[in-house]
Amino acid sequence: MAEFFDAFFNVRIILRYLPDLLLGMAVTLGLAVALTILGLALGTALAMLRSYGFRLLNFFIVIFADVMRALPPLMVIVLLYFGLPYSGIRLNGAVVTVISLGLILAAFVEELVWAGIRALDKGQFEAARASGLQHGQALAHVIVPQAVRLVLPALISRLIIMIKATSLASVVAVPDLIAQASAALGFSSNASPLFAASIGYLVLLVPFVVWGRRIEARYKWGK
Repeated sequence: MAEFFDAFFNVRIILRYLPDLLLGMAVTLGLAVALTILGLALGTALAMLRSYGFRLLNFFIVIFADVMRALPPLMVIVLLYFGLPYSGIRLNGAVVTVISLGLILAAFVEELVWAGIRALDKGQFEAARASGLQHGQALAHVIVPQAVRLVLPALISRLIIMIKATSLASVVAVPDLIAQASAALGFSSNASPLFAASIGYLVLLVPFVVWGRRIEARYKWGK
């Protein structure tokens, strides 16, 4: 048992690499914030565009959503990171990770928000238009807020999944929390830095989960 604790919970080794782990945690947090903003904004915008009913535009939106939801996140990151330079576009690993995961999140957000829009009674939109609001104004101020409330649990779950996927950034040389922990593991030949990294993810995500539950309870229908 002593050997087990020394291999996974060695406080001396954790403290030695703690500055690097904290730096990696800051990088992970930055990636998470950036991809969340990109994914939510783009996904919501696509769902709103889809509501206009332009067949050709909707066709491309559906293709985008289906393809991005089907591809593994790691594949998208690797394809963009190693493929874009052939077209003369060179981006660092952090930017590629944000774009890749942001696009995947946008695909899921678009489908969720669109499902919420379709679930609403058509009278909501008609009433908003009758009050003098334009199509876009009715969507932004009346329809989309209600649609988001309907799909909020699924939306929060997807956000958490995508934030955890930032661990894939280490594949393209981004010094995130996992990358720093893996490097510390290699130098120390001890798994304690990985245990510390798992604690770091809990610190990042547990408050988000709790916040999500409070938001769900606050906007729950019938209250």
